[in-house]
Amino acid sequence: MACLTISAADEKRVKALGFLSNKGTDNFSGRIITINGKITAAQNKCLSEAAELYGNGVVTLTTRLTIEVQGIPYDKIEDFRTYIAKEGLVTGGTGSKVRPVVSCKGTTCQYGLIDTFGLSEEIHERFFNGYSDVKLPHKFKIAVGGCPNNCVKPDLNDLGIIGQMIPNYDEDSCNGCKKCSIEDTCPMNAAKVVDGILEINKEICNNCGRCDGKCHFDAIEDSKVGYKIYIGGRWGKLVAHGKAISKIFTNKDEAMDIIEKAILLYREQGKTGERFAQTIERLGLENVEAQLLSDNLLTRKKEILEAKLHIAGGATC
Repeated sequence: MACLTISAADEKRVKALGFLSNKGTDNFSGRIITINGKITAAQNKCLSEAAELYGNGVVTLTTRLTIEVQGIPYDKIEDFRTYIAKEGLVTGGTGSKVRPVVSCKGTTCQYGLIDTFGLSEEIHERFFNGYSDVKLPHKFKIAVGGCPNNCVKPDLNDLGIIGQMIPNYDEDSCNGCKKCSIEDTCPMNAAKVVDGILEINKEICNNCGRCDGKCHFDAIEDSKVGYKIYIGGRWGKLVAHGKAISKIFTNKDEAMDIIEKAILLYREQGKTGERFAQTIERLGLENVEAQLLSDNLLTRKKEILEAKLHIAGGATC
């Protein structure tokens, strides 16, 4: 049987749909979008059937918690998409746009400080779906971590959120115990009894929440849930560790607005082919943070989304 000749234009078209060429073959891997890695049992069954019907029977997982079915011939791509659509599944997750959101299992994990499933689902709907037609200078990756354990590496994403538990320390309730349960509990060694009173070094404390409710005299109770946001992370050949915005957000809506402002800033001030880390480096972290903490970008949202992108030479395209 003669091999099907696939033009560069056709390959580009299906890549935009989430189908990536398999090296050394004429077949493709179909990338199926999940919401933070979760699918139902029915969807799992549907994907297994589709992999056997239209692919080579192999299903793989990506680092972004999407699923890929390998070995799909070019002329079976539409049949594959139609089949998985029965269970509400779609392909995609490629291109210079907001990519599928990843999160850890903080909602169910004993160390989780925030509802990572719920938050990442909101981010998925508002920014992956809501911004699906918005062209950006490059890919934009978002990750949600439930605590400072950093399992999902939020600080290596273009924007990452890490759940926080800010200690609510009542110094007057401290009894200066010689064997302090808070000092024993703190994994960062940020809590020390000095001259008969507990001191918490805020430069060392990472708001992991382990101390909350551990004091026998209720010196640390009802600590505040927060969201620490990192910007400009990137992995790959040129790794960049994201920088934390100086403010820890205790209002989820405010944190969501920071995500939107970051995307708007990147679209308006980033240059085509430039990752967000490079945009921040070029503009300056203090400048970028000041813009994110202002409402100016949201006020100009319509104008920014309707404007053309900048190319590397400073013109527009």
